[in-house]
Amino acid sequence: MNHSQWMRVLVLQAALVLSMTLVFAQTPRPEFPQPQWERKDWVSLNGPWQFRFDTEDVGIREGWFREAQSWPQSITVPFAWETKLSGIGVTEFRERAWYQRRFQIPAAWMSQRVLLRFGAVDYRAQVWVNGALAGGHEGGQVPFALDVTALLRQGENVVTVRVEDPPQDRAIPRGKQYWEPKSRGIFYTRTSGIWQPVWLESVGQSYLSSGRFAFDHEGQARFDLRIGEPSGALEAEAVLLWDGKPVARTRANAVADKAMLALAVENPRVWSLANPNLYDVEFTLYRDGQPIDRVKSYVGFRTVEVRNGEFLLNGRKLYLKFVLDQGYWPESTVTPPSDAAMIRDIELSKQMGFNGARKHQKVEDPRFLYWADKMGFLVSGEMANTFPVRYDERSMRLFTREWMEAVERDINHPSLVMWVPLNESWGVPNVGDARQRDYIRSLYYLTKSLDDSRPVIGNDGWEQVETTDLMGLHDYARDGALLTRKYRGLGNQPGSPVPSNGRPALAPQTAYNGSPYFLTEFGGIATILDGQQTADNAWGYAGVEKSQESALARLRSLYEALRELPQFIGICYTQITDVEQEINGLYTEDRKPKFPPEEVKKLNDLLQ
Repeated sequence: MNHSQWMRVLVLQAALVLSMTLVFAQTPRPEFPQPQWERKDWVSLNGPWQFRFDTEDVGIREGWFREAQSWPQSITVPFAWETKLSGIGVTEFRERAWYQRRFQIPAAWMSQRVLLRFGAVDYRAQVWVNGALAGGHEGGQVPFALDVTALLRQGENVVTVRVEDPPQDRAIPRGKQYWEPKSRGIFYTRTSGIWQPVWLESVGQSYLSSGRFAFDHEGQARFDLRIGEPSGALEAEAVLLWDGKPVARTRANAVADKAMLALAVENPRVWSLANPNLYDVEFTLYRDGQPIDRVKSYVGFRTVEVRNGEFLLNGRKLYLKFVLDQGYWPESTVTPPSDAAMIRDIELSKQMGFNGARKHQKVEDPRFLYWADKMGFLVSGEMANTFPVRYDERSMRLFTREWMEAVERDINHPSLVMWVPLNESWGVPNVGDARQRDYIRSLYYLTKSLDDSRPVIGNDGWEQVETTDLMGLHDYARDGALLTRKYRGLGNQPGSPVPSNGRPALAPQTAYNGSPYFLTEFGGIATILDGQQTADNAWGYAGVEKSQESALARLRSLYEALRELPQFIGICYTQITDVEQEINGLYTEDRKPKFPPEEVKKLNDLLQ
């Protein structure tokens, strides 16, 4: 390529960057929010909304939802009001707030059904359209949709959202959100209000509302489709495409609100870490032979299982090299600021030799899972737990309902290879209580009943019961010698003793079930780079290393010990980046490496 050609390429690249910058300035997070259930006709409602705190809780009484308001403050959706990117940046306790936005819909939509979708609102939401109540939702980690067809009018429409996020309600599954004013220890800035994208979709009068996929590495696929507002004689069709060309097709009659489709592909291109092959799928709903609704999706043919003491991907042994990922960004906390930010985090993990991530104490943005699917990166499906630890009927009800919605949302992703409902007995503070042990068991069986295609860890870290497919252990030993002494004689036979780490590995009146050991948290080596700015209350597991050399020496000793502990089928290093005052990251909060990535990769390459 000559100089003039290079200059044209650079000019085109600069123009692309400028155009994306302008798009972001107008509409943050402009991509379709849910790539596994994508429609052609949609409108993003991200961007500026009018905003007002409701400290005295007078908004409903004064009818703030009845008509368009002229509030002086605005907020940028989809960023929580505690974040810089929201334009608000208020981190002290605020329990209630209101959002409002004007919008128009295309004229052609007036003959269709229209859904208003929210990626996630923390924690409760009530929604009005043109002054009429459209509905509401409780649960801060998962999406919801409202049919607003009957409330819309031609021309300008107004959507109003009231949110409540009680910062000290101990029954709410909050994960790492701190219930005190200032972040401390392992707890971070709260997330309140709308924190994932908001959008409108045009659908058919009867429409494809959701789908569950089952698939394997031999090319078998099943699609269980749900239909909203079914009426008349309906049929559903699935067309599987590779490189834009159909390779399989199936069609079936709908029964009530369901349509069940199955197809097979000979010699499929399987999904793997090295070759994350994805087939496009186009679903069409027909009434009397005429198409009335369409959805685009994709599928990756792969199988995961735990068998004979090994973790298998597509029937082959795989050593899990995970990294703990809190999913926090300094400018936007739990909301990924852009697609590029999500791609970069996966790339940074892979550069250091990790093949997956524990998305810890949150239900991650669907587009992160999309990019994990595209890039060949494994993910564990986890949930924000109740903390401070609380167990009662209300906390169980809130958690269980939201966990089921999280599984429903993410079940189709090939990159997601396990479910982890509970972490370190959060939500079950007294496993000496038989009811709490039964609750752990019930979450295991509930998850398996929703999805029997993936392993489930019942209570990760310690105090496991016998219902778990992997024995997840947490151990922050300072060096490899300590790790070796503790686990050298670890037995894999049912009933074998399992070492404790401050808390017993097994709950009372339970025994080890023989499942493979997975070191799901270790390391946590806190390091401060020269010139790195840290919080006054910066901390790390087992102290803070003052030099890169001493930190890297500790890291090497841990990995060398793990190389001699074949009982573990995988590891998860804590953690990929610093988060606020927690400086255990391999990268700083602004994603600067603390160690040469190639050196960490060499250590991960030791583990097979």
